[in-house]
Amino acid sequence: MQILENYVLGSWVPGEGEGQVLYNAVTSEPVASTSTKGIDFAAMLHYGRSKGGPALRKMTFHERGLMLKALALHLREQLKKFYRISYMTGATKADSWVDIEGGIGNLFSYASLRRKFPDTPFCLDGEQHMLGKQGTFMGHHLLVPKEGIAIHINAFNFPVWGMLEKIAVNLLAGVPCIVKPATVTSYLTEAVAREIIASGILPEGAFQLICGSAGNLLDHAASQDVITFTGSASTGLLLKKNEHLLRENVPFTMEADSLNCIVLADDIEPSMPEWDIFIKEVRKEMTLKCGQRCTGVRRIFVPAAKLEAVRTSISKALSQTVIGDPLNEKVRMGSLAGQTQKQEVKAQVQKLLASSQVIYGSLDSVELVGADPHKGAFMSPLLLLNEHPFHSPEVHEVEAFGPVSTLMPYNSFEEAIALAAMGKGSLVSTIVTNNAQRAQQYVLGAGAWHGRILILNEQCAKENTGHGSPLPLLVHGGPGRAGGGEEMGGVRGVHHYMQRVALQGSPDMITAVSKVYQQGAQGIASVVHPFRKYFEELQTGDQLITPKKLITAEDINYFADLSGDHFYAHLAATDFTGTMFTHQVAHGYLIMSIAAGLFVDSYEKNPVLLNYGIDELRFTKPVYPGTEVYVRFTCKEKIRQEKKEATDIPRGIVKWMVEILDDTNELVGIATILTMVQRKEA
Repeated sequence: MQILENYVLGSWVPGEGEGQVLYNAVTSEPVASTSTKGIDFAAMLHYGRSKGGPALRKMTFHERGLMLKALALHLREQLKKFYRISYMTGATKADSWVDIEGGIGNLFSYASLRRKFPDTPFCLDGEQHMLGKQGTFMGHHLLVPKEGIAIHINAFNFPVWGMLEKIAVNLLAGVPCIVKPATVTSYLTEAVAREIIASGILPEGAFQLICGSAGNLLDHAASQDVITFTGSASTGLLLKKNEHLLRENVPFTMEADSLNCIVLADDIEPSMPEWDIFIKEVRKEMTLKCGQRCTGVRRIFVPAAKLEAVRTSISKALSQTVIGDPLNEKVRMGSLAGQTQKQEVKAQVQKLLASSQVIYGSLDSVELVGADPHKGAFMSPLLLLNEHPFHSPEVHEVEAFGPVSTLMPYNSFEEAIALAAMGKGSLVSTIVTNNAQRAQQYVLGAGAWHGRILILNEQCAKENTGHGSPLPLLVHGGPGRAGGGEEMGGVRGVHHYMQRVALQGSPDMITAVSKVYQQGAQGIASVVHPFRKYFEELQTGDQLITPKKLITAEDINYFADLSGDHFYAHLAATDFTGTMFTHQVAHGYLIMSIAAGLFVDSYEKNPVLLNYGIDELRFTKPVYPGTEVYVRFTCKEKIRQEKKEATDIPRGIVKWMVEILDDTNELVGIATILTMVQRKEA
């Protein structure tokens, strides 16, 4: 029997004593034992903060993102090993794919997200605010990595995804972590963690693991740390109330199991494709991971007139689900994670039966393929029926964390929305409808009670990722009973591990601190045209003041004919009475085009490879014939790009602030243009 080890202070160490025995969920044979006795949790936290934190904070977002990509590629080479171990948790191949490859996919997603951040260890947040009339005092927000450690306490149902989806975010933010998986399936987490450490990709101290009890770990947390918890609401509440955490104001994010629901809208008939889509989704949510998903469908709401038809369709779909040994290719549903979990689910079902009845499946028997029902933690899918959901609090309060869902009727769509809200806060809900008004009515009515809502119909059926699939770039969490927290969420998730600092000062100082040029800061007069400089030679603040260009009526007329834009304001013959203009005005895009002609160094080949976009273009003052315009052209920000292929030209992205001014030195237009600039280095 394997003895699981903890990765602590840079070494793999076993806990003291015999430890807790972990079992194969399919055969009930011992798999491993684990213990955290003797582990110095205070030392772990100090090690992560003092070793991992500084190393990660020295890296830029782009370096940290490429680190995640390298880790994902490494773990993908070990899939066979991970799948082999995953079967022992009761997971089928499809279950394991969601857990293992879904987790690795999160690493890839957050690696790609680096492109949303600058090539620095920190980043600006939002827009600048000019606070002084003379332009010498401004405000901005800067995000810097917290100087603590992320403590992840995860659930048993996704031993790989639960770890990887969380560490991807804190590592990209520049914060080290300690992972505490649920003990019952920690042997799979430990196997993946060993490969993480063996890869040598993460800096020393960036990642630690404990397989077993967390002991007094939380008693040593500090205000710069961040705690995330996934699991039961009761356990989460117990941890959240820790007096030390409250006293130190330690951020605590909880993602708790919730009573998620799916609603069949009243516009869907049995003859429609959406009917089959609905039935398929219910079956999948009841059987994938043997129903052990925090996002699983627990409540099914359907129009009362279609209750019997839905009951028949779901029962038929469930009857086609082969249950048994997940190693058998015919099997589509494996076992629960263990005998303890099986007994817990049965106990919760008994509570539900106080007001509901079983209409499909058996609480005491299950037909299996290739497995012994007396040894493995197998269970039949159970479809319950509750005909009076407004008078049955149990069905909105009790969750059986397994292949169990309750079917319930509604008499009006307003009732469906009210029933969804009776879960008092859920991670996710799905509405199956073809009616846009019904979709809006449901989202606006039930949105306050859900972290995510899937609007499902034939149009998105093939590409949709499903009711129970949180996505890396969208927030995962929910209000109320679901914990009130958020995980992942793309850029939002990364910000969770960073401190937002409101900066106040001169544009010069904010530019110097942020490494992003701020409007109003002193530019660096460039003797050499900026377009003649390679990426490495450019400095933030490099600035070119162009000659002036006279705008004539002939220019405006010619541009109108060339572009086809004959908007009345651009025509000299227009009667301008009652308009915002006094006479013929230049097209904004004419002014931007002339600006480009002024700042582009166009006659000789130079390091600028291409111009590929304009952001935040605004026209701030009308330009009339006879006006002279010029451009203040400034290097705003530089972002180095890695080569995808060996033959690629080495390059980086440069953002330029384009300020177009008139002969009174007032701003008439402003934009950010993006150019791809060649690097000298190979």
